[in-house]
Amino acid sequence: MSKPYQVAVLVGSLRKKSFNRMLANALAQLAPPTLALEIVEIGELPFYNDDLEANAPAAWLAVRRYVAEADAVLFVTPEYNRSVPAVLKNAVDVLSRPFGANALRGKPAAVVTTSPGAMGGFGASYHLRQSLVCLGVNVMAVPEVYLGGVAALFGDQGLLTNSDTAKFLQQFTAAFLQWVETFSKR
Repeated sequence: MSKPYQVAVLVGSLRKKSFNRMLANALAQLAPPTLALEIVEIGELPFYNDDLEANAPAAWLAVRRYVAEADAVLFVTPEYNRSVPAVLKNAVDVLSRPFGANALRGKPAAVVTTSPGAMGGFGASYHLRQSLVCLGVNVMAVPEVYLGGVAALFGDQGLLTNSDTAKFLQQFTAAFLQWVETFSKR
């Protein structure tokens, strides 16, 4: 068996007991063995400012290098005010700069959104996809994942307890593997 595809997972919530972090961990467990999902911490990235490029912060350089070396990117995010949380948008901005050195360009990617409400983060997904397409990211169109009522899907230990959701997420990760195989530069 060849080496698994390395997937950089960007989680759009910084809360320690974030449902999105729980979901990212569940996706890593449910994914086929040929996908290795690893969360990339983005909470300490300084806000993007072009003036800093001459002496780019170490955190920017580290996340850019990691994502550039990854085979794919998975975005797992809540919806804040019908859009993307600032921390995730900042990470996208950092990764897409400096001009001509976009670490995201050409990468296969997928977007998973959550919400305690019924809509499951549709607005966040829409806005994030809009930015990613502009940056030349190969974003998987289907299946789409908008998990509404996310608070009811996890137990006290942060583990996914809903078997129907687990089955759906296994199907999603299988489709994502096919997407990665199609668009990976390996």
